[in-house]
Amino acid sequence: MSTPFQLLEIVFENDNLIAINKPHGLLVHRSRIAADVQEFAVQRLRDQINQPVWPVHRLDRKTAGVLLFAKSKATNSEVQQLFQNHQVKKIYKAIVRGYSPEAEIINYTLTDNDKTKDAVTHFKTLQHFELNIPFGKFPTSRYSLVELKPKTGRFHQLRKHMAHIRHPIIGDRPHGCNKQNRFWKERFGMTTMLLHAEELAFVWDGELIVIRAGKSAVFEEVLGRLRLGNI
Repeated sequence: MSTPFQLLEIVFENDNLIAINKPHGLLVHRSRIAADVQEFAVQRLRDQINQPVWPVHRLDRKTAGVLLFAKSKATNSEVQQLFQNHQVKKIYKAIVRGYSPEAEIINYTLTDNDKTKDAVTHFKTLQHFELNIPFGKFPTSRYSLVELKPKTGRFHQLRKHMAHIRHPIIGDRPHGCNKQNRFWKERFGMTTMLLHAEELAFVWDGELIVIRAGKSAVFEEVLGRLRLGNI
């Protein structure tokens, strides 16, 4: 997690909206599940730009990437409607266990706040990797870099969907593979979840807004090691 003195990376700003590249491990706002945490993206950004901000959507604590805020309550309500009406295109990148299929539409209902809801994710595989390191009963370790486009926004949707098709995201707890997570921690010291919110795109006030954020240093380092076959 970033230190309290490190500025958040601002990747987009206009008169009404501002977006950051949220670091892994930073909560968006105060939560009962992490009552001991004293720092949040809302607080950090507010103090950095010296004005109130409202998060218009959510990112998991473990997920890094584009996080969008409104600079007023009115703008917040308007842009939240775009998210609720599925008018915001979202693109994520993830590193997952195994050789994932070339492309697939995952249509798998999820439980959110004790209610079962439809959940749809489009994904495609961008690259396969193989490390010459035995894992379990297999002579090598295999991974994939995937692009994920959620059509709905259920709680932990991408994490649960990738686990459902048996290609869990590396570093995901509790939905991921405990053996793989332990392997990466012991061999590489890596405890980050390798899920990155890369892009948001939507039309607001007659303007097409496309916001992108670069991958975290940890994500890039792991990806580089996989491409070299070196860990």
